[in-house]
Amino acid sequence: MSPKRHSPEQIINKLRQAEVELAKGATVDQVCKKMGVTDHTYYWWRAEYGGMRVDEAKRLKELEKENARLKKLVAEQALDNSILKEAASGNY
Repeated sequence: MSPKRHSPEQIINKLRQAEVELAKGATVDQVCKKMGVTDHTYYWWRAEYGGMRVDEAKRLKELEKENARLKKLVAEQALDNSILKEAASGNY
């Protein structure tokens, strides 16, 4: 069985529902079972997305994607520089 992937919007909505259930007196185990996730996943989501609004979560994902793209560009640039230095020194 492959793991489910939840969008940030879905995670935030589930966390809001969990807060309501917890305020009514349910335990974390009961809430996690109702949501269909493990305790570990719930706590990880809460640490990552707790207190965020949907638009903030979308912006976070956009920034993470942009950061990954920029890291890739820097790695490629460093590789190009290394190749050019090696070619200029004549050790090829």
